[in-house]
Amino acid sequence: MFEGFESGRIAVDGVEIAYVAAGAGEPVLMLHGFPQTKALWARIAPALVGRGYRVICADLRGYGASGKPPAQPDLANYSFRAMAADLAGLMRALGYERFHLVGHDRGARVAHRLALDHPAAVASVTLMDIVPTAVLLGDLRSDVAKSYWHWFFLAQPAPFPERMIEAKPDLFYETCLFGWGAAGPADFDAEQLAAYRASWHDVEAIAGGCNDYRAALTVDLAHDLADQGERISAPALILYGASGAMAKLYDLPATWEDRCTTMEARAIKGGHFFPDSAPGEVAEHVAAFLSAHSLSDVAG
Repeated sequence: MFEGFESGRIAVDGVEIAYVAAGAGEPVLMLHGFPQTKALWARIAPALVGRGYRVICADLRGYGASGKPPAQPDLANYSFRAMAADLAGLMRALGYERFHLVGHDRGARVAHRLALDHPAAVASVTLMDIVPTAVLLGDLRSDVAKSYWHWFFLAQPAPFPERMIEAKPDLFYETCLFGWGAAGPADFDAEQLAAYRASWHDVEAIAGGCNDYRAALTVDLAHDLADQGERISAPALILYGASGAMAKLYDLPATWEDRCTTMEARAIKGGHFFPDSAPGEVAEHVAAFLSAHSLSDVAG
């Protein structure tokens, strides 16, 4: 995977963030979701490099090869705000004060927060298959809770979910991967799936994922409720799986209309994990959006 990409780890406020990067041109930061790693972008990032972009794929803190610090009592160091600060710091360390931003699942939630907290850094943002955290949690419906049960299991106090997952990590994570988004093993590249599995067997990564979800139900919800009425100032692209749980439970474009200044939305064939199952289509949509919103067009 990622042939021709350089790899590295950069410490940002004491937490090392792992990344791969390749290409020349406008910088594009790509952020994965749960239960995955930066390997999510292994078939999409090279296509964007081929379109003339400098592509950086990073592991979120708590995931993959990035640092996994113990959770603070208030969970603030696993909040989307903390992760967004990590990634803004990573890009500054790599020499980029302004960049395009692409996120799926948890990575999209981090991207949303990054766009709100660091608007001057974000030239455009692509959010894949999420509704705003405050929408999902602020008025939780029974059908949403049934589909997104993992939010509430993972958020239970440590070490209960960690120990349950550690007993049979493949069973747990494969239930997540193949159970949420109308996907099966054949929809995932074998090499990428092996990279995900390697992370599933890392006890620190198991804890990191749990801490991420614990923070979502507390500090992240508080941050989002405090920012109700705030809009993403950068142009936004909303992509979602046409047959995924989110599309069945919500009108996704409508959930984002009053949270974006400029927005367009597209449905992609497949479920929640359409970046894995339809990488070519995703690359085409993202490339078209990036070309329409170059840094020179939106600078300042």
